[in-house]
Amino acid sequence: MRGFTSCYIWACPPLKGEDYILYCHPEIQKTPKSDKLREWYLAMLRKAAKENIVVELTNLYDHFFVSHGECKAKVTAARLPYFDGDYWPGAAEDMIFQLQQEEDGRKQHKKGTMKKTITKRALKASGQTDLSGNASKDLMLMHKLGETISPMKEDFIMVHLQHACTHCCILMASGNRWVCKQCKNFQLCDKCYDAERKREDRERHPIHHKDKHTLYPFENSGVAEDTKDQDEILESEFFDTRQAFLSLCQGNHYQYDTLRRAKHSSMMVLYHLHNPTAPAFVTTCNVCSNDIETGQGWRCETCPDYDVCNSCYQKDGGIDHPHKLTNHPSNDRDAQNKEARQVRVTQLRKMLELLVHASQCRSPHCQYPNCRKVKGLFRHGMGCKVRASGGCLLCKKMWYLLQLHARACKESECSVPRCRDLKEHMRRLQQQSDSRRRAAVMEMMRQRAAEVAGTS
Repeated sequence: MRGFTSCYIWACPPLKGEDYILYCHPEIQKTPKSDKLREWYLAMLRKAAKENIVVELTNLYDHFFVSHGECKAKVTAARLPYFDGDYWPGAAEDMIFQLQQEEDGRKQHKKGTMKKTITKRALKASGQTDLSGNASKDLMLMHKLGETISPMKEDFIMVHLQHACTHCCILMASGNRWVCKQCKNFQLCDKCYDAERKREDRERHPIHHKDKHTLYPFENSGVAEDTKDQDEILESEFFDTRQAFLSLCQGNHYQYDTLRRAKHSSMMVLYHLHNPTAPAFVTTCNVCSNDIETGQGWRCETCPDYDVCNSCYQKDGGIDHPHKLTNHPSNDRDAQNKEARQVRVTQLRKMLELLVHASQCRSPHCQYPNCRKVKGLFRHGMGCKVRASGGCLLCKKMWYLLQLHARACKESECSVPRCRDLKEHMRRLQQQSDSRRRAAVMEMMRQRAAEVAGTS
């Protein structure tokens, strides 16, 4: 199981006429409604539960927004799973902005006498030990987010691949789980079991009952000791975002509307994954719109992206175009270009490794090649008044390397300067590209909530 403990599924069908990953679907394919898509997911998950792959099925709202029975976990946004492009992170940012505006409005109308949005008693009742203003905002955010998600909570499916502790709600992948044979679905992790033993009798399981139940240990199994993936990590810019992959398919006419085309498109996608230096897009004739094979076309030396195939060139000799056309490079030239690209990729990879080394190195006499030069660039960037925006060539070079590093960096605590800021910037750009879809989905959710409220 590679150590995975849970899976989160948002049953959100695409809007009619919009594609985010694949395009050119079969003509007979219909866009599913939310209930149909959700039932398809649930049918698959029920089968997985029968085969003991899935332990429990619940939803995001019931697991994170509601405390059941003897649950002692806090209701806080810090526990929610975070995925770029998901519904709740975007909705949460909008709600935080609204809460901030409301707070600023109260400050302007009631200077010095502003009333707190949530009392300390309410914070204690929700399990919060932090009674500061941030905890109040956190609980207010969870309340508003819960109100939005609650009418459609069944669409936010949460799959438990391991058993969850009843007290802390953490999924247990290793160690023991302490199970009560008299109560259904009551089990504790080792840490909560130790805390349970130290409690007074009236606070032990079951709470407020005279007779206390015995907990029996069961060893958690099924997870390999070494959960590290041994497969080689393949980097490709076409799989960084959904839009990049969609552009690759559209630019090369990779279609999935028939089984034959789907097989060919899948093979070509794998080719680009394993050959990142190969040309990504097919050259198309500007006259007849047919694809041009390597070395079988003519290119304008002046106009960008103007190409003509051999047949169209032989018909009129390029007379209709005002500029000179030259023959496409042959396979030998392409091979030389491919070798040059591979050399550039190797040099760039070494440069990024040097960037990481220099950001961590503290030795004044480091023997690592060019380490001192990169440290000098760091010092220059800290004191430069011109900056990259003003035209400084050294700053532009360093900024380009930092952007390349941040795009591929997977470390949460990276030592490279500005790495976290750049990753946050790229994340916001991705969220902006998803804003149109999120706005449409939010409108759909409001309509669904109104329908649910009307039928009830």
